[in-house]
Amino acid sequence: QVQLVESGGGLVQAGGSLRLSCAASGRAFTMYAMGWFRQAPGKEREFVAAVNWSGGSTYYGDHGNGRFTISRDNFKATVSLQMNSLKPEDTAVYYCGARRGSFNFHDPREYNYWGQGTQVTVSS
Repeated sequence: QVQLVESGGGLVQAGGSLRLSCAASGRAFTMYAMGWFRQAPGKEREFVAAVNWSGGSTYYGDHGNGRFTISRDNFKATVSLQMNSLKPEDTAVYYCGARRGSFNFHDPREYNYWGQGTQVTVSS
């Protein structure tokens, strides 16, 4: 079992920045690749970014590429998402996920564990 707890969400104006964090506990953190997804009301959960077990490879969804940066600290068992140049369409609940394996990082069905989510609201 892996427990994930997100933090760092909030209300920010368009063009601003937020840094989300996800703290993991339970089984060895380095067994898992980590991902960030988001879900707006009435929409499906969509891929934001992912990082492999070592932090050496990162992957981004189209909307975050160039604005978002994912990173992990295996000593602290945390994964972070730095979000810059935020837009109102980035408003959603952001979820941290953990998974085994090295393929299909964009697919939420591949993730075994999820946090409770943190709300990000970007005002125009």
